[in-house]
Amino acid sequence: MFAVINTGGKQYRVSEGTIVRIEKLEAEEGSTVEFDQVLLVGSGADVQVGKPLVAGAKVTATVEKHGKGDKVRIVKFRRRKHYKREKTHRQHYTLIKVTGISA
Repeated sequence: MFAVINTGGKQYRVSEGTIVRIEKLEAEEGSTVEFDQVLLVGSGADVQVGKPLVAGAKVTATVEKHGKGDKVRIVKFRRRKHYKREKTHRQHYTLIKVTGISA
């Protein structure tokens, strides 16, 4: 069984037991979180598509850990104008392990 959930402005395809890296959640490590914005639930050839959400569907997961992503360089540059700006950014993330899908 699999589902497509919406969290942090992105959509993720998840199934039971998978570990997914999503945008940072305000939850403690080891705690349980529920995602009620389920866009699609499928099991083999049987697929339920929401309009826009599947009614009564939930995905439960446990928070494995929080962390920061790889460093990304941001460069703004204009040739021949004496203009150059360099910055870096590290995006925060949360690793979750999906424990259950109910529809």
